[in-house]
Amino acid sequence: MSGTGAQSKSKTDSPMEYKMDHKRRGMALIFNQENFLNLKKRRGTDKDRDNLTERFKDLGFDVNCHNDKSKAEVLKEIRKAAEANHAEADCFVCIFLTHGEEGQINAKDDKIKIKEITDLFRGDQCKSLVGKPKIFIFQACAGDKYEVAVTGMMAGDSDEEEEVEEAANIYTIPAGADFLMCYSVTEGFVSFRHVESGTFYIQDLCETLQQHGSTMEFTELLTLVNLKVSRRDPYLNKKQMPCFTSILTKKLYFRSKK
Repeated sequence: MSGTGAQSKSKTDSPMEYKMDHKRRGMALIFNQENFLNLKKRRGTDKDRDNLTERFKDLGFDVNCHNDKSKAEVLKEIRKAAEANHAEADCFVCIFLTHGEEGQINAKDDKIKIKEITDLFRGDQCKSLVGKPKIFIFQACAGDKYEVAVTGMMAGDSDEEEEVEEAANIYTIPAGADFLMCYSVTEGFVSFRHVESGTFYIQDLCETLQQHGSTMEFTELLTLVNLKVSRRDPYLNKKQMPCFTSILTKKLYFRSKK
């Protein structure tokens, strides 16, 4: 039964989905590290950069690429982004294509702790992104171990979905909410890269974004990417397993802006 002035909710107004109808999709920063002072050159990374640029532009992002930056230069750009006004943006994306180890990534000249980067975008630091998705993608090794190949059996799983209703229009949320951390490999392991076609993870991520980026819920898309990478033919008899950590509070869709 409808009353006077009642309006039907669109999909983007759902309390279970992030509001994605701001004036801008948002900023996507790509830090592409091919050359280093004391580490091996990352041949093939420019392919990843170009593929990611195309895919995120297709989703409506303003993409800004930074190549071979020093630690000071990276942190300067990160702080600049954290201090920017994102009030008219849906969300924020930051991508690192580089060498790394557990909990750290490499700039051209030095290491940077991942937490040092993400802390700048917490709700108590970056007010205009409060309640909005903050997506970080790390294409980097996270250690020196190699994932071995094993044989598994297929099994069916049942899916259950719970309905959650928003209690009030005004509410408080933790400062660390609404982050999505995506990693090309689990902690402690090596990530693979082809010198011409780019990294396994970014190849499969870009392919999946091209196919489903504007239709599939984003964490479901990332799960599909995990599956694709995990089922690649073994490289030197070794495998790779990506992962992501979601502190999102709603479903995330990048539907086309019209």
